[in-house]
Amino acid sequence: MKKYLIYFLIFLAICFCIPIFFTSPFPIRKAKTTQSQNIQVNEVTVDSTYDYKKYKTVKLLHKKDNKVEELPFDEYLYGVVSSEMPASFEKEALKAQAVVARTYTLYKMSQNSKKHGEADICDDYACCQAWISKKDRLEKWKESSREEYWNKIVSCVNETQGKMITYEGKVINAFFHSNSGGNTESPVDVWGGSNYPYLQSVQTSGEDAYSEYASEVTVSKKKFEELILKVHSNFKIDYKEKDCIKIKEYTEGKRIKVIKIGNLELSGVEIRTIFGLKSANFKITIEKENIKFEVIGYGHGVGMSQTGANSLAKQGKNYEDIIHHFYTGVKIEDI
Repeated sequence: MKKYLIYFLIFLAICFCIPIFFTSPFPIRKAKTTQSQNIQVNEVTVDSTYDYKKYKTVKLLHKKDNKVEELPFDEYLYGVVSSEMPASFEKEALKAQAVVARTYTLYKMSQNSKKHGEADICDDYACCQAWISKKDRLEKWKESSREEYWNKIVSCVNETQGKMITYEGKVINAFFHSNSGGNTESPVDVWGGSNYPYLQSVQTSGEDAYSEYASEVTVSKKKFEELILKVHSNFKIDYKEKDCIKIKEYTEGKRIKVIKIGNLELSGVEIRTIFGLKSANFKITIEKENIKFEVIGYGHGVGMSQTGANSLAKQGKNYEDIIHHFYTGVKIEDI
């Protein structure tokens, strides 16, 4: 009897062990691969084709000598923020600039553009965004302010470390400019093409306090005609006509959209380019033998206004409030 009991126990042991030999201790699942998988994170759809965590460094093209320098991401941002916004501005404005600059850089990198060869971005403000080395930045500040200003910039970048702006789960094209004159602009009214839903025209109080951003440009009638003729060879104008220069339409951001000059109808943006104006928000008058432009604001007017950000910070707004003011329907997320 004891012998049969032993055989029975051995049989049970074998039956128990067989599944172990033929199965893995951990379940293995084959993932279904698609070109663009969407992952739901905190109710935000994030496009996993862009792995923002991989961006530890930035390959920066120095336009002056055409050399590429690889920098740690935050170290690169110290140079951007200290170059793009006055260190005397409110800390919350500088923090907003840090997040916007990080977002703008991530957008450029995620597009995988070959515009700058092996580099991710360049240091030319007219092309990408400005950048300055710590050494050069300190030399431009008064000696008494150097340490305070640099520590302030570093603090603003570090306190917003890893923060980026997204719209419907994707990093945004975070445009910014110096001064909006009180109203930002919709990109379709600046560059044409399709619009960005998060870049709408918004009003910001307090920007008129920055009078240094107002400017005037006066050219002779002869020079005025010469500059337009360089672009439009069929240009003609008769100053004796009452409406030889007439603004026909304004944009939502209160800039000139269409202006009639002689036999031509031009955009305010084109006039800004032809005459080197600081913005397309201008008044134009004929004064005897001269043409005078009175200009409000500085920059294309799209996205965050830097002086507007500073005005909001002075009103008690934090960097998140500032970002949500200038970018419609966005979220601030961690990389």
